[in-house]
Amino acid sequence: MFAILQIKISAMAKKTLKAEYGSDKTPLIIGSIEIPCYVLTDGTRVLSRNGMQKAIGYEGTSGDWLVKFVGGKNISTHIKPEIIAGLSEVIKFKRNNAGGSQSMTYGYEATKLIDFCDALIDLKKSGVLKDNQIIYADQAEIIIRSVAKVGIIALVDEVTGYQYDRERDALQTILKAYISDELLSWQKTFPDTYYREIFRLNGWGYTVSDIKRRPGIVGKWTNRIIYDQLPKGILEELKKNTPKSAAGNYTARFFQSLTSDTGHPHLSAQLNQVIAVMRISDNWKQFITHFNKMVDRKNGQLELGLDDLAPE
Repeated sequence: MFAILQIKISAMAKKTLKAEYGSDKTPLIIGSIEIPCYVLTDGTRVLSRNGMQKAIGYEGTSGDWLVKFVGGKNISTHIKPEIIAGLSEVIKFKRNNAGGSQSMTYGYEATKLIDFCDALIDLKKSGVLKDNQIIYADQAEIIIRSVAKVGIIALVDEVTGYQYDRERDALQTILKAYISDELLSWQKTFPDTYYREIFRLNGWGYTVSDIKRRPGIVGKWTNRIIYDQLPKGILEELKKNTPKSAAGNYTARFFQSLTSDTGHPHLSAQLNQVIAVMRISDNWKQFITHFNKMVDRKNGQLELGLDDLAPE
């Protein structure tokens, strides 16, 4: 399948167009990502290929990551063929006021971003995404929600005629505000500090990318040192209430089922205690020892038996 997509890309590249509007200096801003956008001579609205990939959460430099992503075994058999076909239609065009060898660039017709975001969300709901792919679906949902809000505002402005009186970058400003709101609503219940300490205690290299692609064992540890320490029966109830896909995989995070008045305060308190213990520990083994002492003092138990949580 991937070979077929490459052939389509080559064929599309032969048709060279020019950007009539837009430049690298006036990008569409999605969260912290800037996506150069253009309107071509034939009226096509285009988003920069690399910018679109970064908007989804890809941090590498490969120009054909999207094609490879949808060509993966767990994706290609579950995603609609038209989505795959759409991502094979890369448009080559010449940017405004750009000379030399860098004047040509590649992009996607703008609505492909929305189509791909919708597909990612569906893939997450169906449970076919791998752990390190879920971050892309989360980002896709933020984009969909924010763009939808701006879209209805743009329609109202057009019908009422206000589009001619509003500031030139008004919609862009609104989009940035909505993206910020969505990011806030998705703000991590588990702060980066929690994962940073786990990585430090285990002697693992730490970057933002590492956190997003953390080992699966971290989830097991989290259940034991966080959720298991909540009042009795809460973890079992969370497992019961958290939806699963047909494949049996959880499609949401446990903390999303917690109540805001009782559940979340308990979780935050436990997180803060654990992070504090982590900070006074030099390695994971020492942390387990300190953690056992904390639990012992809290509820009278002896050793919690966390030796089985050693790094794999």
